Amino acid sequence: MLLIFPVIVYYALFHYLPMYGVTIAFKEYRILDGIMGSPWIGFENFRKLFAGNFFPRAIRNTVILSAMGLAVFPVPIIFALLINEVRHLRYKKFVQSVSYLPSFMSWAVLGAMFINLLSSSRGVLAFTGLDFLSDPETFRFTLVLTGLWMYVGWDSIIYLAAITGVDPGLYESAKLDGANRLQMMWYITIPSVMPVISIIFILNIGRILNSNRDQILVMQNPITYATSDTLDVYAYKVALRDTFNYSFGAAVDLFKNVIGCILLVIVNTVARKTGDGENALF
Repeated sequence: MLLIFPVIVYYALFHYLPMYGVTIAFKEYRILDGIMGSPWIGFENFRKLFAGNFFPRAIRNTVILSAMGLAVFPVPIIFALLINEVRHLRYKKFVQSVSYLPSFMSWAVLGAMFINLLSSSRGVLAFTGLDFLSDPETFRFTLVLTGLWMYVGWDSIIYLAAITGVDPGLYESAKLDGANRLQMMWYITIPSVMPVISIIFILNIGRILNSNRDQILVMQNPITYATSDTLDVYAYKVALRDTFNYSFGAAVDLFKNVIGCILLVIVNTVARKTGDGENALF
């Protein structure tokens, strides 16, 4: 209990206590008046959000990019399975280290690197004739694939940890029965880590209205605004760049979180009822 007490204090001070600040979504927040002194305006910020011309485009772009991200959800799982099959220890560690490295770099650095690499005018890949950064539709794929490159190694860690927990006796029994490595992967490894896969998928569904704001802001340009301006980008531009309307930005974030929480509960309920309960988050 003593060891866990600092963790409880941390979450209470920096995660739960600040949740009171969400009330500014229902106020006309003024910095000098503070949260308590700002006037209450009810759902006015939400009415402005839903009535705004930008909202349909932002919600559409957010859902499309999130759906594309879910489409590549199996990639870290496949990567973890392949890494687990590598028997040369030094090569295995080298590949893992290289795959983790991009996750420790900021999008300010990686974005500049990708712009220099993919620019149709001066990029290294300009000879391909493909317009990765200036074509609105292609830009979505560029965001998804560059994000996948950055996080695939990091996301595979939890699956590798789950794989190491599989009972070695299952593999030994399968070998005696004549199973090859591919069959052991398909019939033993994947079913054993399926609860972890299911839980991560449920959590990703809960974040379906979230997007990588830093990545988009660094890599987008006026030509691609139509397909890359998401709710996160919209909230940033309104609250911190253009009008400094913190209340409106808080309303956007609150809307995203409420929808995400509802989706998480629905998907978790379906997972719990369709399985034996191990594939559900709660």
